Amino acid sequence: MREQLLVFLLLFTSLSLAQTKISGEVFDEFGEPVPFANVIFKDSQEGTITNENGRFYLESDKTYDTAVVSFLGYTTKEVPLSSRTTYNMKIELAEEASSLGEVVVFTGKQSKKDNPAIDILRKIWENRRENGVKKFRQYEYEKYEKLEFDLNTIDSALIKSKVFKGMEFIFDQTDTSKVTGNTYLPIFINEAFSKVYGDNIEKLQKEILEGNKNSGFSNNQTIIEFVKDLYSDYDVYDNYIKFFDKAFTSPLSRTGINVYNYVLLDSAYIGDKWCYNIVYYPRRKNELTFKGDFWVNDTTWAIKEINMQATKSANLNWVREVYIEQEFDVLNDSIFLITRDYFLSDFSLRKKEGARGIYGKRTTLYDNYQFDKPKERDFYKVQVDPYDYEVYNRPDEFWDTNRMEALNKDEKQIYTLLDTLKTVPRFKTLYNIGSVLASGYYEFPGFDFGPVFSTFGFNEAEGLRIRLGGRTYFGRNDMWRLEGFGAYGFRDERFKFGLSGKWLLDRRSRFIIFGGHRKDTEQTGASLTNTNDVLGRNLASSALITVGANDRLTRINLSTAGFEFEPYKNFVFRTTGSFRTLSSATQTFSIDYFDENGQVQSEVSQAELSTGIFYTPGRKTSGYGVERTIINDGGFASVFVGATFGIKDVFNSDFEYQKLQALYTQPWNIGGFGRAYTTIEVGKIFGEVPLSLLSPIPGNQTLFSIYNTFNQLDFYEFVSDTYASFHLQHDFGGRFFSRIPWLRKLNLREVVGFRAVYGEISEENIALNASNLVYQAPEDVYWEWSVGIGNIFKVFRLDFNFRGNYLDNPDARRFGVTGTFGFSF
Repeated sequence: MREQLLVFLLLFTSLSLAQTKISGEVFDEFGEPVPFANVIFKDSQEGTITNENGRFYLESDKTYDTAVVSFLGYTTKEVPLSSRTTYNMKIELAEEASSLGEVVVFTGKQSKKDNPAIDILRKIWENRRENGVKKFRQYEYEKYEKLEFDLNTIDSALIKSKVFKGMEFIFDQTDTSKVTGNTYLPIFINEAFSKVYGDNIEKLQKEILEGNKNSGFSNNQTIIEFVKDLYSDYDVYDNYIKFFDKAFTSPLSRTGINVYNYVLLDSAYIGDKWCYNIVYYPRRKNELTFKGDFWVNDTTWAIKEINMQATKSANLNWVREVYIEQEFDVLNDSIFLITRDYFLSDFSLRKKEGARGIYGKRTTLYDNYQFDKPKERDFYKVQVDPYDYEVYNRPDEFWDTNRMEALNKDEKQIYTLLDTLKTVPRFKTLYNIGSVLASGYYEFPGFDFGPVFSTFGFNEAEGLRIRLGGRTYFGRNDMWRLEGFGAYGFRDERFKFGLSGKWLLDRRSRFIIFGGHRKDTEQTGASLTNTNDVLGRNLASSALITVGANDRLTRINLSTAGFEFEPYKNFVFRTTGSFRTLSSATQTFSIDYFDENGQVQSEVSQAELSTGIFYTPGRKTSGYGVERTIINDGGFASVFVGATFGIKDVFNSDFEYQKLQALYTQPWNIGGFGRAYTTIEVGKIFGEVPLSLLSPIPGNQTLFSIYNTFNQLDFYEFVSDTYASFHLQHDFGGRFFSRIPWLRKLNLREVVGFRAVYGEISEENIALNASNLVYQAPEDVYWEWSVGIGNIFKVFRLDFNFRGNYLDNPDARRFGVTGTFGFSF
């Protein structure tokens, strides 16, 4: 009875929201699917194309009684529709060369010669302009953005599952996607209204948020910003369209004729502009390409409408479907301006059609363009308070006025759905599980326990190590935060602990004071450029399995205090004072040195004052509290310049010295050739210091691939007081594997790496050495390289590492295999 009622509700909802819905498969006379066939409602411009398996779904708010199915080389077929909802249609096309109006049609892979679609494409290239607003000295416009999440592929098994016991009422809101044909349940919506200002002469832009509203996730803005970043702005006229950290070849790209088939399908008026309709689809599988069509004006050669659907065979993880629509207005027969941008992605653990997933949908509307109205430079430079209570609590009247697109029935109901769900105990349980997996912390009122993933560790000094910790957490925008941990090693039978605190005193300048104390065991030779992070701990200190003995560990007792502020966006200035004592943590490792009197000392006491500038152009963050979440981690350049001054005799500090360091990291999207990541580090120490204050070249004795380390070096194999290093890692994204038939379906990805370092060590520092290490610096430039196979089971990469030189060093590791787990699209 309940199942029959549900079917009735689904049918009623479908009929009330769309007048005509059809789905099915298109075959040829031999029973083979016809991919990329055109399916449209007769006497309309509403249509779609079939996927690689010949399947399609199409819906309209209007009522139609006939569907027209056509493809190059087949007879066009009209299919009567007996009802407003017709699913699982089986449509057979007869193979026969035909024509559409005056358009010549082709079959199979399209020729690049004498192809009218290619001729039109060349016209688009010749008349390509930058986005319309770039044609003016200054510009401003209003932007409305709607972000929505939907649970998709709803069926009776899901509704009856124990997971949703007590929450069955939420399924009353299901509907059917016009893109995929799957049922879906809207579960979240966020609306934002902004005003955007730009100056093309000064190359400045500023976006001011005027209003923000969401359903039940006011404290989870991070996920909103994360998805917004996934759907980062793109230009269809660019050669490559970049999202999900991938570069898809644009159908308007100058290289498009090498990866797409183009067909001139139709011509008609859109508004008062005569336009040509061109269909495109990929020449090969497994490449980052789209299928779809676009309408182009016959005089300006500007795009009027375009839709792009990522091919299902594209080497893309966790995303089953990507669909993009853009609409433009052409002004004065010469300038085009975007008016609507729609982006849908179907996130799923499996690409199988029946697998469940989550739709992420972003709709962005643009209006009220104005041009050449200059503003003072200070307007763009002055920082706006990142949180204005009124912006996040606008009345309904504000949204009635500024919404550029009315909410439909489902979207209106979302605002009450989550408020009800939060009262259901089972929903709270599911939320807590998801929170732990996402953040690593288990939430209690005002306090988070964790990170749970660092509870266990192992090294030669401590043996098995157990760590328990937590942090204060009243909300994502806390103005202050305390964090601490306690740990115990069963081999050294020592208790370790750490405590830190930070307080945001001013939101605009982000002036923060911080301090803490830590007593722990650490692998201090695991990185070149480092700061005195009170609670930080690297993987090398606790790897469960290592190559060779991981016994070169140091006991550290560290206290720090300092402040930082951000005078300009993503430009941070930090000053830190610290005092630490260092001693060896094992009997097989020594940090001994000769003091001024020639006596051997085994412990270092050192006071330091350090200043640093951190510049991260392009970094996106969420939140306005003392801690912010980085949204596009790894997607922006990073520059660090720092100076450290060792102060002698303060708190009986041992050494006086100066250290200069610089670090520059840069990701590179290289079109169809994948993504590269480079790092350059340089540093020099002025003064005489012992082993524990030098700059060891970071080796890696773990079985994990750790970026910015040298996988074939042991810890402390090289030490230096002057260094310069370079790291390169490039992921081709499966460009070559996709061309190998027996590898194509595995969606593997090729990764190559190169690492090199130059270093020196002064005679004065060598003279201080009383440890059991023989100092050696890589004066002949140490280098190594690697090749890897990525995307194994979508989460694992295996690297094969080769040592380039210094092969005669004792126990030199010429070859090694490391791996890494990671989530990537």
